Amino acid sequence: MKYFGQTSKMPSSMTPYGNNSSAAHRVLAGDAQIYYELYGQGDPIVILHGGGLGCPYEMCGIIDRLKDKHQMIVVSTRGHGRSEIGHSPFTLDQRADDIHAVLNDAHINKPVKIIGFSDGGYSSYAFAAKYPDAVNRIATIGAGEVLLTNKFFVFDLDAWKQFDAEFIAQQQALMPEPDRWREMLHMYEDMWNATVVSKELLSKVKCPVLLVNGERDQNSPMLTALAAYYELPDAQLSIIPNAPHQCLVTHFDAVWAVVKPFIEE
Repeated sequence: MKYFGQTSKMPSSMTPYGNNSSAAHRVLAGDAQIYYELYGQGDPIVILHGGGLGCPYEMCGIIDRLKDKHQMIVVSTRGHGRSEIGHSPFTLDQRADDIHAVLNDAHINKPVKIIGFSDGGYSSYAFAAKYPDAVNRIATIGAGEVLLTNKFFVFDLDAWKQFDAEFIAQQQALMPEPDRWREMLHMYEDMWNATVVSKELLSKVKCPVLLVNGERDQNSPMLTALAAYYELPDAQLSIIPNAPHQCLVTHFDAVWAVVKPFIEE
């Protein structure tokens, strides 16, 4: 396994997260089968990867360090990896329901902690807002405020292939419906080009939240992380110096140094 753009200096694992049949589970959520993996025992932690080019394996450094003491629920987001796409429009509310279905299927009967990168961070906000009693702590990485005026998403599969053909081939081989990948990306564009994540949503997230953001994050600029910090009722903020959006892998040690004490508190 690999994640998009992975180099030898970035975290890796012997466990193929997102493609591990020995840990695999599936649950029907709305109109799609959602794939997830379970590891370890203890207090439950949900792992939510990034979107578009994201996959569970990019979270390998965090999962490896937590699974000996915690039960890890590693979710493949709808339309990614081994999860189905469905046919209904993508929304954050739908993402929250997908996570809820996974937790019910896994018989998780206590509040969970969530670690979410980028798209996974926004999904965690939506889940906490809709199911406040089901979550007690969230750490997000690269998930600041989103307004209609500060982004426009276009996902170019051909350009991605030129940059990392091996990753694209790997992910396409995992997909239940690989011929629908371009369709899925258009659905994903439509979702994010119409989605707002601001005070209306963030004020409903009552649990403690740690926002981790790269200083040079091109997707979640530092000012949007600062805005989210002020809009969340109970938030902490950590800026990783000189780090891009993918600071989870490019600056893993710095990210882990702030996530570990927060998530284990």
